[in-house]
Amino acid sequence: MLADAPLLAIIPVADMARAKRFYRDTLGLTLTRESGPDVSFTSGGHEFGLYETPHGGQAQHTLASWKVADLDAEMTELRSKGVVFEEYDLPGLKTLDGVAEADGMRAAWFKDSEGNILCVNEVREA
Repeated sequence: MLADAPLLAIIPVADMARAKRFYRDTLGLTLTRESGPDVSFTSGGHEFGLYETPHGGQAQHTLASWKVADLDAEMTELRSKGVVFEEYDLPGLKTLDGVAEADGMRAAWFKDSEGNILCVNEVREA
């Protein structure tokens, strides 16, 4: 059943050419397949897809999150490539210099070229 099948996340984008450049050049991911209206990338040995739709970038929630060993180093690298981290001041979520901390986790959110919200997070061992 599904418990044994790989899961493929798919992110909607409004402009495929622009999104491919962002994921490949800015995030440094490997483009593994192009097939008609969608493409696939790999990250950490896992595949995910992008597909073009006029509704790309309209979700107001996190669509993907990377678990990283060193959040500060990842943020420095991403900032050097032009990524801007979001600042939030919401009930239960407040960032300082782009970073939210709670219960042994640190996380930062940014938008891709299409406006999709992405996250990098680090879990600290107790």
